[in-house]
Amino acid sequence: MAEGDEVSNKQVILRDYVSGFPEETDFELRTSGKIRLKVAQGSKSVVVKNLYLSCDPYMRNRMKNSTGSYVASFSPGSPITGNGVAKVIDSGHPNFKKGDLVWGIIGWEEYSLITEPETLFKIEHTDVPLSYYTGILGMPGMTAYAGFYEVGSPKEGEYVFISAASGAVGQLVGQFAKLKNCYVVGTAGSKEKVDLLKNKFGFDEAFNYKEEQDLDKALKRCLPDGIDIYFENVGGKMLDAVLLNMRLHGRIPVCGMISQYNLEEPEGAHNLFCLISKRVRMEGFLVFDYYPMYPKYRDMVLPLIREGKITYVEDIAEGLENAPKALIGLFSGRNIGKQVVLVARE
Repeated sequence: MAEGDEVSNKQVILRDYVSGFPEETDFELRTSGKIRLKVAQGSKSVVVKNLYLSCDPYMRNRMKNSTGSYVASFSPGSPITGNGVAKVIDSGHPNFKKGDLVWGIIGWEEYSLITEPETLFKIEHTDVPLSYYTGILGMPGMTAYAGFYEVGSPKEGEYVFISAASGAVGQLVGQFAKLKNCYVVGTAGSKEKVDLLKNKFGFDEAFNYKEEQDLDKALKRCLPDGIDIYFENVGGKMLDAVLLNMRLHGRIPVCGMISQYNLEEPEGAHNLFCLISKRVRMEGFLVFDYYPMYPKYRDMVLPLIREGKITYVEDIAEGLENAPKALIGLFSGRNIGKQVVLVARE
């Protein structure tokens, strides 16, 4: 196949906007016409072959017809987009050449035409798995770093609690906190995940929230002295229980609220007065605001990976046809670790 040839392009299409819990039937695997594997003369676009796709909780909100969000809704009838790893097939942009490996926003398809390649990050270190650039070396890694260090402002020896702790972000926050000599507790939704937190990621304690009748009591059992930093991934009843257990001048970096994403009417919080009485700072953040810090983060975490001082667990689904199932599985906790879809090998 010559590089300028047109080829068929298999794509994952959103059928229509979704209310309630999403299902695999909300998506369609379609071969939509042809894509030319060479950019037009004078264009600064790049054409890439997609290798790995990242499944992330924020994508649920993109399935809704919503306005005012920090990221645009998907367009029904069109391929969805998200973070991923790709190989440059052809480029009209001076920063990229054929054969370069990149990570950033790509289509859920075999090949993508990227018209704004300035948003892509070139992959310069390939002695670690390429899939890591959908996770620990990509957007989730930067999210953990920015939320914990920049928003959470950790101090040595503090008490840290993390919800959805075995996921793409939570597993890293816990390990960053241990490197800071903090006492770390996490929660997850199965015995297997709880064991992972304690035996793989080095958490001091962990519990299965599905087995707890009273979340407040569970937190007091695991963190009797209270919580200095709560890394918020869940919202709802978990947040309400945490507010009762925050220490004076605690911090709550708000990364996500996955328990609320499939509800027609979000749950309200009842213990917000604790923010006042305990002088707690609760701050939402978006990883995009911290992307200029990516080189600093990459240079910090790469040696930790190479030296085995930090570990990362992935759940890899193979084949574009399995991408919808992998994405939907996030919202029932089916994945163990970071959910990735392998589209093609180099």
